[in-house]
Amino acid sequence: MESPPLFRDRTDAGQQLAAKSMHYAGQPDLLVLGLPRGGVPVAFEVARALEAPLDIFLVRKLGVPGQEELAMGALASGGVRVLNQKVIAELHIPDNVLAAATKAEQQELVRREQTYRGERPAPTLQNKTVILVDDGLATGASMRAAVLAIQVQKPARIVVAVPTAAHQTGQEFKGLADEIICVETPKPFWGVGWWYENFSPTSDQEVCLLLKRKLLLDHRVLAH
Repeated sequence: MESPPLFRDRTDAGQQLAAKSMHYAGQPDLLVLGLPRGGVPVAFEVARALEAPLDIFLVRKLGVPGQEELAMGALASGGVRVLNQKVIAELHIPDNVLAAATKAEQQELVRREQTYRGERPAPTLQNKTVILVDDGLATGASMRAAVLAIQVQKPARIVVAVPTAAHQTGQEFKGLADEIICVETPKPFWGVGWWYENFSPTSDQEVCLLLKRKLLLDHRVLAH
């Protein structure tokens, strides 16, 4: 028997996740970072509910050639690269293949940074409570790269927040982040998209619109 979806879409998932994150509402030096693209609609709802600033943190998965969904590692803002040594060893991936994938994804990371942020500088993360949001965790490679890259900037606290995660992956993050907030960890997991009624891709345009919308909301709050 097939399990029904847990979330209508990323907006619904973000609202459910926000409800589980309310202990951070109103906290000073709070910052919500969405992992583009799919994590941004989820992060928008969390940031809105917690009345916290919203920004992006870019991570690019290094997919195995021909099996792009399988991560052999990931790149994150700040030049951090995390490798999945188990996948690399099992599939005998040579260094030149890894280097080519890294170069291509680094170019895409820079392109997206410019597309989403434009002239806005990246936020300072030192001494901040950072809530890192994605639409789900399967292997966790992208989120792991993000956490390691953010640790370098010495935040006060790193919180990983996702609507759904594979049970084992969620357990692994308990030792990596200060806190993990997850709405559901279904068993068996089957993949992030399985638990969404609508898991259509998030576009660059949608990411930019959500970031602008949140900035406008913040300005209105300050104006009052």
